[in-house]
Amino acid sequence: MYFSNYLDRSNVSNAYVSGMREELHMYGTQFNVGPLLAQSDATGRTTSDLVPVYADCVGCLDILASPLYLSYVSAVYPDGVHHSTSAVTNVQQIYAIRFFQGIAESSTFVGTHYILGSWYKPGELGKRSGIFTSSGLIGTLFSGVLQAAVYTHLNGVAGRSGWRWLFIIDGIITMPIALYGFLMFPDVPTTTKAFYLSEEERLLSCERLESEKDKDINHGHLSWGLVRRILGRWRWYACSLLFAVSGETESFGSNNLMGQWLKAIGGFTVPQIDYYPSGMTAFAIVSTLVCATWTDATKSRARWPVLVYMAISGIVASICILVWSSPIGLKFFAYYLAGATYAGQATTFAWANQICADDHQERAVVLASMNMWNNVVNAWWPLVFYPATDAPRFTKGMWAMIGTCIATLLVTWLVWYLERREKRDKARHEREEAEEKGSRKSRDVDEKSVKSQAVSSRRSHESA
Repeated sequence: MYFSNYLDRSNVSNAYVSGMREELHMYGTQFNVGPLLAQSDATGRTTSDLVPVYADCVGCLDILASPLYLSYVSAVYPDGVHHSTSAVTNVQQIYAIRFFQGIAESSTFVGTHYILGSWYKPGELGKRSGIFTSSGLIGTLFSGVLQAAVYTHLNGVAGRSGWRWLFIIDGIITMPIALYGFLMFPDVPTTTKAFYLSEEERLLSCERLESEKDKDINHGHLSWGLVRRILGRWRWYACSLLFAVSGETESFGSNNLMGQWLKAIGGFTVPQIDYYPSGMTAFAIVSTLVCATWTDATKSRARWPVLVYMAISGIVASICILVWSSPIGLKFFAYYLAGATYAGQATTFAWANQICADDHQERAVVLASMNMWNNVVNAWWPLVFYPATDAPRFTKGMWAMIGTCIATLLVTWLVWYLERREKRDKARHEREEAEEKGSRKSRDVDEKSVKSQAVSSRRSHESA
């Protein structure tokens, strides 16, 4: 489902450099429909993402966060939208379609991360989150290849432009994915009705998590206590800030800067403009899978090194592009290196799942809020720093990327420090409790010993 989600998002960027701009007479910053999509997506997060949270709190997650619900909002509804996009006649229609589609698809990302965190232990989350995130990147990769092939073989067929055929084919691809999601999506272990799991396997999935220290899988109730608990801790604030900032390091890819750069400097065919940016996506997939697998393999399950890696990569890539006199080959290298910034997405959510593993409800709210705040920033970030009118140099965007990467390093340190302090305080508290328990046990033994001696002495006296 996430594959089809990203396939659709990337199709607009690829269509723009494949004839849509000219046919719909788009000019200025009209291409930056992404912020409008993100704005509707952010609105959808507060409702659609929190539907599973509320449902889980009141014990009806099996109804509102079911495979039917997620399959519909992430695939069935968007399928109709794809076909509608193929028939648009002006950019305003694109805006309206993307707005409603953003709301429909808003629960896919964080809803799936929530499900992953419900099934897997902290040491298993990185790899699974990486595979899930990579499926979306594969959608982006496939979109470029698909658009190039469609433009080459279908452009002008039945009086339709190649970019219009792209959305038609996208809609056809989406339907079987929706059916797959409906049949295979498992809910959470305590409520799953997946046909491929026996009752014994379902119970085992619950028991293996219950045996995990600090892992909470129980359902709670929606209350002011939950609100006070979340707002009284550092987790919601720090994790939300982390992805609100680090998520913007993906701006090179999400705004298709390389495609716009190739089109603006000229000398490249439409298929080449669609194909070449795929190198960035390919490197993003490799970085995501390698980094996510590595973090699971480490004894400490450390996630922060991945964010350091992606931040440094973003800084290096931006500097290479800022030096405009540099060879075109170096700019290709820089854009491909920028694919490393996607590595932090899976790791950040695996980290949040790990941090909040001891509180089922807080984990759901934190995950939803992380993505929501990132999309709130996305509502205006590309319009300010990556407008289409800045192609091919995107000078403001390069400086914004450097600043964002530095901010990511600072917030990463903050989350690492707070998590470490919490673990240290918890260990000290457990040690004090153990010592108090041992002291109580010792006092009880001493009291029993005194009583025993007193009884023995009395009996000896009576015997005498």
